[in-house]
Amino acid sequence: MFEVLPGTGLCLPRRAGALRFGMSERESQWAVATLADVRETWVCQAGWAFAARYEGLELLAYGDCTDRFGRSERDVRGLAAVLLSRCESGPSGPSAVPVALHGVDLFGYPAAEVLAALEPGPPAGVKLAPARSPSCYLSEVRLSTG
Repeated sequence: MFEVLPGTGLCLPRRAGALRFGMSERESQWAVATLADVRETWVCQAGWAFAARYEGLELLAYGDCTDRFGRSERDVRGLAAVLLSRCESGPSGPSAVPVALHGVDLFGYPAAEVLAALEPGPPAGVKLAPARSPSCYLSEVRLSTG
């Protein structure tokens, strides 16, 4: 089970540790590599990025971000964001691996049920991609430093 830790990061399944905001690229890749093959990728304004697939989910992590307008107070050193998404488009059922936030499996129930359980909404730094309809399942969660 993945566990979303608002303001902290993401706890990985199978005792692989956690991705914590501010971690270095090496530390982040090492933790994820215990679960899946890590592939480097590119994200605009990020110093590093990598992706991995695990049991029907794709994880994208990136860090050392710079603000495109040159505002140094918006620069983020280390791990800045993690995106977990389902590999299938338009998921019509629960994912093989739970993704929990405050005890709610984000990918385990239709979007309307998940959103009702999270009222008044997800915490700061957690964004859920909208589902095509309330009866569809969520397909993406993004965690950031805020």
